[in-house]
Amino acid sequence: MKLKVNRKEFIKAIQIAQRAISPRSTIQILEGILLKAKNNEIVLISSDTEITIKTSIAAIVMEEGEIVVNSRLFGDIIRKFQGDTIDINLDGTSMNLKCEKSNFHIQCQLPDEYPMLPIVEKNNTFNISSQELSDSIKKTSFAVSMDETRMVFTGVLMDLSPAKINFVALDGFRMALKTVNNPNENTTSAIIPARTLNELIKVLENEDVNVCISRNMALFRTKTTEVYTTLLSGEFFKYQGLITESHTTICTISRVNLQSALERASLLAKEDRANLVKFEIEEGFIKISSNSEIGNVEEIVESKVEGGNLKIAFNSKYLLDGIKIMESEEVRLYFTDSVNPCIIREDDEDYLYLVLPVRLAK
Repeated sequence: MKLKVNRKEFIKAIQIAQRAISPRSTIQILEGILLKAKNNEIVLISSDTEITIKTSIAAIVMEEGEIVVNSRLFGDIIRKFQGDTIDINLDGTSMNLKCEKSNFHIQCQLPDEYPMLPIVEKNNTFNISSQELSDSIKKTSFAVSMDETRMVFTGVLMDLSPAKINFVALDGFRMALKTVNNPNENTTSAIIPARTLNELIKVLENEDVNVCISRNMALFRTKTTEVYTTLLSGEFFKYQGLITESHTTICTISRVNLQSALERASLLAKEDRANLVKFEIEEGFIKISSNSEIGNVEEIVESKVEGGNLKIAFNSKYLLDGIKIMESEEVRLYFTDSVNPCIIREDDEDYLYLVLPVRLAK
């Protein structure tokens, strides 16, 4: 292997590849990035067996070859160089890196034991803009479960129908649902690990993404990068049954004012294990209160209220997580009673956030 490559472009490609490297890997070869130089291109492949990333950049390749380099060390060296062009020369498993007056020799590994790229059947494919995909991930992935004994809920459901895609995340206490209008010929679903999606949005650029879903794998592909992921297996909750269209009380309220009041009330709420805030909804306002052994707090927030008065309580963290992700000036809170979920919507009619209340002792 002998090549020249632009340092800034190479840094960018290495950073993309490093997103699939697990710091907890016990397999030495997976601590490395597989480099392949061919046809005036350098391809970087990384994997932790659950996520695999392949990305490529242009290079001047004088001699073809492939080798595995330690991800951390290699990335640190390339970032510390100061010139524009890096010369790479491989002799066996010894790599020489030159950039201006810097000259490194590092030992590498043969690529024989590096895992092959996953095979993804091209049965269910569709295109989605990077903006729509990123927005859908940001507005749902925060609501997945952290409980690995319920692995199916640690991922985001992509529920495809011929007219749209529903992105759904829930953890038993709240649910986030983002709908993207996307005419396609697919009727299928897949549960994507949240970690994969959160790494994916860090490598997306302003371009369309081709998505391919097979029985146990998914592939997200752009012009220069491919992200492969294993799917989570299991039965996802029938989320549609949680969404009711019948409400007895609707509150329209400033998002900023509601968020600020909840953040202040939660200062005391989080001192209590239940993280409890109480809502008392009356004509023209919502009173938010919290009590703990340390003290109590009461906030009055003006609101347009349609329907009857209501007393209801929530875990303040779950409320805040959903409201913080919203962007519109006003949000609407839909209530049925004190024991059924509250549905929160913003100007984006294709997004909703649902929170289960906490039952109050009578």
